[in-house]
Amino acid sequence: MILLSVDWSFDPELFTILGREIRWYGLLWVTGIVVAYLIVQRIYKSEKLPEKWFDSLTIYMLIGIIVGARLGHCLFYDPEYYLSHPLEMILPISKNEYGRYVFSGYRGLASHGGVIGIIIAVWLYSRRITKKSMLWTFDRVVVPAGFTAGMIRLGNLANHEIYGHATDKPWGFRFIENLPQWEKGASAVYSLPSHPTQIYEATCYFIVFAVTMWMYWKTNARERQGLIIGVAMIGIFSARFFIEYFKNVQEPFEISMRDSYGLIMGQLLSIPFIVWGIWLIWKSRIKSI
Repeated sequence: MILLSVDWSFDPELFTILGREIRWYGLLWVTGIVVAYLIVQRIYKSEKLPEKWFDSLTIYMLIGIIVGARLGHCLFYDPEYYLSHPLEMILPISKNEYGRYVFSGYRGLASHGGVIGIIIAVWLYSRRITKKSMLWTFDRVVVPAGFTAGMIRLGNLANHEIYGHATDKPWGFRFIENLPQWEKGASAVYSLPSHPTQIYEATCYFIVFAVTMWMYWKTNARERQGLIIGVAMIGIFSARFFIEYFKNVQEPFEISMRDSYGLIMGQLLSIPFIVWGIWLIWKSRIKSI
């Protein structure tokens, strides 16, 4: 059998300005946030909601996403290290060999932490600003969530990270394993042909985005509180749960988790959101009867 694959030699760096790299990951991440901002803004305007409600929502959501995603990575995937180095949870620094703190960039963000951050932000926003139920807000802010999640996964693709196990499928990608050295001029060292799980996830998330947009704009789903957010939670986190079976683990401790329980951290964290989504759909159906 002839093994076909894609040699993924995409350069993660977009350009350099004032000595700082601007990378595709950051551009895609920001694009996802900006598009989400514009869609939710349009939703608020279409319902003739107070402008200050939307302004406050923007602040709450940005803080919730960034803080939640960062703390989620630190506490879910490497709690021992970060609880011993708490300053590195919030600042992009680390200690060098001389014991001094230097700029190093963040080591990671976690989508599950971002969602938890959003939940807390919406709870505060609903209590302090709109005085409406959290589900009312969720059904609106979740509409573009699939688009943002898909763009972030495309950013992971650009970074040659979070890919899957070796595969003999003709769509396998060979990712550059020595990326920092390659960016400085070294010859590329490619992985075995592997599942491009970033593309798998991005595709699923864009489908969820299409569904939630259709539900909000073309049906009466927004009148059944919890229905849109329920569909989104099931779609996004079911995709995450099943695609994790094709992924390499993010942290070494997940190997023993998989051996012992057949699941890794991303799957365990996805289960509550799937269950919540099922419950929300069931509740919205009961209320509509």
